[in-house]
Amino acid sequence: MVESPTNSVQFLTAEESADVDAALLSSSEKFLTRLTISSARVLQQIAKDQSVRVEELTAKQIIDWFEKDSKLRREQGIESAFLKW
Repeated sequence: MVESPTNSVQFLTAEESADVDAALLSSSEKFLTRLTISSARVLQQIAKDQSVRVEELTAKQIIDWFEKDSKLRREQGIESAFLKW
């Protein structure tokens, strides 16, 4: 089950963003670093909703979670979904 958070999740904090900006990385490497940090937060939520550890998640569980979150957004509005885009 996909739980709707009461507070909006911050996928990348200002401090983390500043750390990435300060890193000696190319623009594409910085983008990938930000994406990876943000993805870790989504995986943590999926694992919580599935009652498993992140390391135990399967591709099928991740796909199913995204489908459920997308369905919530379509049927109940963006505020009902975990992902707000």
